[in-house]
Amino acid sequence: MATTLKLMLLILLSLYIFSLVSSHQHHPLDSLTPSEFALVRTIVKKIYPSSKFNITFQYIGLDEPDKPTIHSWLSNPKSKPPPRRTFVIARLDKQSHEIIVDLSTHAIVSDKVYHGHGYPLLTVDELVAAGELPQTYEPYIESIKKRGLNLSEVVCSTYTIGWFGELKSKRVLKLLCFYIDGTVNLYVRPVEGITLVVDLDEMKIVEYNDRLIVPVPKAEGTEYRESKQRPPFGPRLNGAALVQPDGPGFKIDGHTVSWANWKFHLGFDVRAGPIISLASIYDLEKKKYRQVLYRGFISELFVPYMDPTEEWYYKTFFDSGEYGFGQSAVSLKPLADCPANAVFLDAYYASSNGTPVKISNAFCIFENHAGNIMWRHTESGIPQEVITEVRPDVSLVVRMVATVGNYDYIIDWEFKPSGSIKLGIGLTGILEVKGVEYTHIDQIKENVYGTLLAENTIGVYHDHFLTYYLDLDVDGEDNSFVKNNLETIKVTNHSSPRKSYWTVVSETAKTESDARIQFGLKPAELVVVNPNKKTKVGNNFGYRLIPGSATRPLLSYNDYPQIRGAFTNNNVWVTPYNKSEKWAGGLFVDQSQGDDTLAVWSLRNRKIENKDIVLWHTIGFHHVPCQEDFPVMPTLSGGFELRPTNFFDRNPVLKTRPPNLVHWPNCTN
Repeated sequence: MATTLKLMLLILLSLYIFSLVSSHQHHPLDSLTPSEFALVRTIVKKIYPSSKFNITFQYIGLDEPDKPTIHSWLSNPKSKPPPRRTFVIARLDKQSHEIIVDLSTHAIVSDKVYHGHGYPLLTVDELVAAGELPQTYEPYIESIKKRGLNLSEVVCSTYTIGWFGELKSKRVLKLLCFYIDGTVNLYVRPVEGITLVVDLDEMKIVEYNDRLIVPVPKAEGTEYRESKQRPPFGPRLNGAALVQPDGPGFKIDGHTVSWANWKFHLGFDVRAGPIISLASIYDLEKKKYRQVLYRGFISELFVPYMDPTEEWYYKTFFDSGEYGFGQSAVSLKPLADCPANAVFLDAYYASSNGTPVKISNAFCIFENHAGNIMWRHTESGIPQEVITEVRPDVSLVVRMVATVGNYDYIIDWEFKPSGSIKLGIGLTGILEVKGVEYTHIDQIKENVYGTLLAENTIGVYHDHFLTYYLDLDVDGEDNSFVKNNLETIKVTNHSSPRKSYWTVVSETAKTESDARIQFGLKPAELVVVNPNKKTKVGNNFGYRLIPGSATRPLLSYNDYPQIRGAFTNNNVWVTPYNKSEKWAGGLFVDQSQGDDTLAVWSLRNRKIENKDIVLWHTIGFHHVPCQEDFPVMPTLSGGFELRPTNFFDRNPVLKTRPPNLVHWPNCTN
């Protein structure tokens, strides 16, 4: 009887929870839910039934409402939200369809065939299917036998082929293969010389080459799994217990996160990964939240390798537009990827047949107590008195990790009480290596386009360029982009013992061409300002871009990969807001020809002064591999900061109260 009663109570509780979840009102920018993916599939399949059509879903994402619609809803969030629409790219009869589906009316709003250059995002399903084709392909089997390798220990991976001036192309990939006998670190044991070409629409091998045989790098010393390591071991690192006596300092309501003086919306997209929207900060003196960032995400990641030989020249990847940062997201490991105080969130995307795929623990959110100092001062200039005031720094971090083939990208958005947003990226994982005959650098008499990392193993030189889309709305939509140039002034009239000093000469960008910036050419502070609002003393409200290292592409502008990746030619671009301009490398990136990129849009040289503008910022790494990067690479970090500049009337964290501290035995007051 008691068991029956417990079961009934459990059912009633489940129904109650379900009613709460099902009645939850969508935020207009919420990520698509599993039920919405299923509904999209149903609606599209009704028009293109499986009995007649072989349709694959390459992309399903939120068709976000227009900005005025969002702001109208935000002014009255209890009102009915705008209709939910999705944007779909599907492959049908070897054509790409762009479809908009209205989820509220269960109807297709538009369906048009794309006739331009390039192909859509690749799906996990077709990459897996393509990688399995060689196992039954007789010429490949013979090549593996010829090398004396165990066929069951060879796996093949997919590589996009780029574009090198061809007028027409088919939707194809190349396959390269790796030997996993003795290690799971497959990328460091390439089987050189074998290349297969797969037609994805036909899902068959259409070209095969076996050009040369070189030694397969050894498995010895390539294992990275902890359970497989053998003595001697490195030092054991001591752990630290993080105690939050007051509990987590942030709240999550649906997809809206509130913490300290920040509030923002966290979304997910199969291509972009994390999307931060509607970030606003509470102004203690004005007693209200003020807009900072309408929408921000990584728009594209360009990774060109520097080996021009037959087996490597085409390796010029666009990891977001070809493989998808969101689709490549991996489940985060508690206490390793994220600290003990982290909260985890799942994410969903659609498979190639439209059914939802769940990524458990795709995000973690945590308060970061890194031992940094928010601000401090020791005053010893007052007689017989020493004053020391210190505030420990605490920030909120949103993290996701995308594993795109061999590389793992750690994506961080860090919010600070001072008003800064720090955007971090960490590169780790496995290097892309080339098998060679050399076992020592003294044997090398030619250009090998990389570093000899181990016997028979070259780590090829390459770049990583990440382009961020940052729709800053600094206390309102209408903003301007200002270059505060730092210029040297010579003192020639003997009015001072000094012979020179520097000053600020401000320049407001009128059009897009005025706002194209290459770092390292001229010192300047770059600020997005609201020219219509000023501080008490008359400065325009602003947010400043504080960049990391100044890295620019070294490829020729007329080289085919760089034509496709021309959005990296400048570190900064500014464009007027246009809902359709989201992807710096274009909507259809695979085998694109560079005719639908940020660099092309910007040629219109539109007006950007006192307009709703978008800041695009590219950060980069020139990667010269070294032996410490092998067999798995310690994290290489970079990033930049968006920092308030005359946004507040004074230090916004002056009155911030320090956290309640837990005193440890070895601490003294």
